[in-house]
Amino acid sequence: MDEKGLTPRQIVERLNQFIIGQDRAKKLVAIALRNRARRRCLSDDLKEEVFPKNIIMIGPTGVGKTEIARRLSKLAQAPFVKVEATKYTEVGYVGRDVESMIRDLTEVAVNMVRDEKTTEIRNRAEERAHERLMDLVLPPPPNLNRSIREKDKGTEVVYDFGDLSQEEKNRQERWLKSRQKLEQKLNEGKMEDREVELDVQAQSGPMVEIFTSGGAGLEEMGIDVRGLFEKMVPKKNKRIKTTIREARDILVNEEIEKMLEMDKVIKEALNRVQESGIVFIDELDKVAGRSSTGHGPDVSREGVQRDLLPIVEGSQVFTKYGMVSTDHILFIAAGAFHQTKPSDLIPELQGRFPLRVELNDLGVEEYRRILTEPQNALTKQYTSLLSTEGVRIVFEPDGVDEIAQSAYEVNQRTENIGARRLYTVMEKIL
Repeated sequence: MDEKGLTPRQIVERLNQFIIGQDRAKKLVAIALRNRARRRCLSDDLKEEVFPKNIIMIGPTGVGKTEIARRLSKLAQAPFVKVEATKYTEVGYVGRDVESMIRDLTEVAVNMVRDEKTTEIRNRAEERAHERLMDLVLPPPPNLNRSIREKDKGTEVVYDFGDLSQEEKNRQERWLKSRQKLEQKLNEGKMEDREVELDVQAQSGPMVEIFTSGGAGLEEMGIDVRGLFEKMVPKKNKRIKTTIREARDILVNEEIEKMLEMDKVIKEALNRVQESGIVFIDELDKVAGRSSTGHGPDVSREGVQRDLLPIVEGSQVFTKYGMVSTDHILFIAAGAFHQTKPSDLIPELQGRFPLRVELNDLGVEEYRRILTEPQNALTKQYTSLLSTEGVRIVFEPDGVDEIAQSAYEVNQRTENIGARRLYTVMEKIL
């Protein structure tokens, strides 16, 4: 692996661990992902001129469109959100506006970066929480001179008895010895059910919920209503009694909140959204038809496409964390396109999805491989699930062939739902 991350060939190999077939689609998304890494190596002037090549995946349900996009985002460790085009309506109608997909993506990115930073500081937070927990078990004497120093591999607690009288010094040294004995018990897990009292922050005012007509609230506009009210209503401490086991979790979370620099988290999250965010728009074919009647359920189809256009081609979207530019976000759209075709989309939107790939229908051989080869294969899942009950299941090759044949035949006779039919067959058997 070089500084640009995985090569297209390596990306396809990783996707092969979870998705059977659809080699053309895998190759297309692998190159799209690599191009994003290549772009980051360009000079700043040229970097701004290189835009992602958005993709449309065409194929029936259950052939792997969503799974390809989801696994791709995990490989890229990029913010990813899957949305349904049918949930959006033209501005002025009841429903979600298309900009909310970028707000959802930003929320995902903030949570992703926050989790990463939390993992980095958790050990230090646990050490600080441990000191506070010991103070609850055995309160420190007055005039205790204690400092916590940050070290490369954690924190160090330093006690200074230098400026105290001999009597005070003896008292504090006795307290320290008692504390060390209790700390040993605590580390051995012998005090988990002992109760302690601690102060926790509680909202002093009533919980406020905002409701608006039309289905879209202020949250949809990117305004953090709850956050605004929490800043307006002062917080007060509430004393609770709880076990050491539960108190530890409370204190660790409080220390993490103190140590997290949310300004830096938000800044990094916004950058990650703009540079490597991926939006997967499913069911795009459902808004591809053009309405000629001007009324009825299809009235906003073309309107949704027109609202999507500025988001996909690049615009500024207001979120509660700040403005987000969509210029370099990768959009992957998907749809069965049974009753419509991509050319039914408005021409401007077609131009924003220059790459198209058709995914193949799955046959008996693909179903057989899906049942056995991927890391998360259904046969492996059911074997593991039932082993928890002491039941041992072995799927013989001829049995797997029969399941695959049955799923294929049912799909041919009824609605073709692709590999999802395997769930139906397996549940029926087991």
